[in-house]
Amino acid sequence: MPILWLRVALGFYTLGLLYALLSLSRRDGLLNRIAVPAMALGMAFQFVSLTESVLLSGQLAMASVHSAESFLSLLIMAGFLIVYLVYRTSSPGIVVFPLVFLLTLTAASGQQPILLTSQVVAKGWLFAHILLIFVGYASLFISFSASVLYLVQERSLKSKNPGMLSRLPALEVMDNIGYRSLLLGFPCMTVGLILGIILAQATYHKIDFLDPIFFLSILMWFVYLLLVYTRWNAGWRGRRVAYLAAGAFVVAVLAWCANYFSTIHRLVRS
Repeated sequence: MPILWLRVALGFYTLGLLYALLSLSRRDGLLNRIAVPAMALGMAFQFVSLTESVLLSGQLAMASVHSAESFLSLLIMAGFLIVYLVYRTSSPGIVVFPLVFLLTLTAASGQQPILLTSQVVAKGWLFAHILLIFVGYASLFISFSASVLYLVQERSLKSKNPGMLSRLPALEVMDNIGYRSLLLGFPCMTVGLILGIILAQATYHKIDFLDPIFFLSILMWFVYLLLVYTRWNAGWRGRRVAYLAAGAFVVAVLAWCANYFSTIHRLVRS
């Protein structure tokens, strides 16, 4: 049943994907008005899927790769809905919706039960680690989507021919969304990484600093730190921060992909 609910959620997320594909070519339309409610329904079904996975397995389902992808997409959608409620704009969905669809599609392609090999990570510390890291990821992705739209809007305004991009929010709004997302995500990512290091030490009694997930996660944290520092202390705004956010997003994607090759996250008993 969890996979069924996840595929129902994927159906609703398909409408969001269509919105993202058509929004730049259509000023208005029925799809624009139903995309956000459809994505919210998809989010509800996805939450049911994850909850049922935990109840059926009796374990933390987010420790598997597929469920982790589902959980991350759920948090990204939660971040989008917060932005939508605060700023009354669905424009970040142009970037967010395809990402959420892709993560959910991958998660719905197949899920396997997990068995945790450590009594330490089976406790609440693992959930805290995963939740904080994923909030950091989701916040970074929201910041990235705002940065992409900032660059698009800036270029459109300079061309003095906004055309179909005229309904995008003002540059200040997109810049503010990106900044607030960073302020939320950075402390979560920091504490989450510290917990991850502690759990890895407790599980394996050593830390492999050359492990891809460890190395790339630390690199992503440094880029995250640079983003926050340049905004807070150096007063950077606009294009330079947008490019930095894009760089942080690339590192985050690489760090996420490293989950498939990392020995630290191999918590599944074969």
